[in-house]
Amino acid sequence: MYFDDFKIGDTVEISPAFINREDMISFARRYDNIPLHTDEEYAKSTHFGALIAPGVMSFMSVWAKYLEIDMAGEELIAGKSTKIEWLKPVYANDILTGKGRITKLTRRNQKNGIVELTIDAYNQNGELVLTNVTEMIVRCRI
Repeated sequence: MYFDDFKIGDTVEISPAFINREDMISFARRYDNIPLHTDEEYAKSTHFGALIAPGVMSFMSVWAKYLEIDMAGEELIAGKSTKIEWLKPVYANDILTGKGRITKLTRRNQKNGIVELTIDAYNQNGELVLTNVTEMIVRCRI
């Protein structure tokens, strides 16, 4: 999809992402090896009461499902930036769903523009667990 085809307010539903306990711990051991993500006894003693998923893993689980849709497709040149805000913990066996919407469009030049995509991810209880704002550089029609 070309930059010119996007409209502010365009939305997309993102398929559910299951947070598998073993995958969560494995990811944490490799990329975010702190007791809150890897030590069950320690995690029980925190105000979370159980292991929680690393925030980046929570986001990437939803992002991977967004990429199945891939709004920009072959017109995507590159990512420019991303900002994640974590609002609630994500636990093993949670199911995250997302809603994406185009929140800003900035034409850079004749060849491309920046498409800002905001994704809100919810757990199976309908609670907003994270928000992400990603800027993508997308080709314009020439």
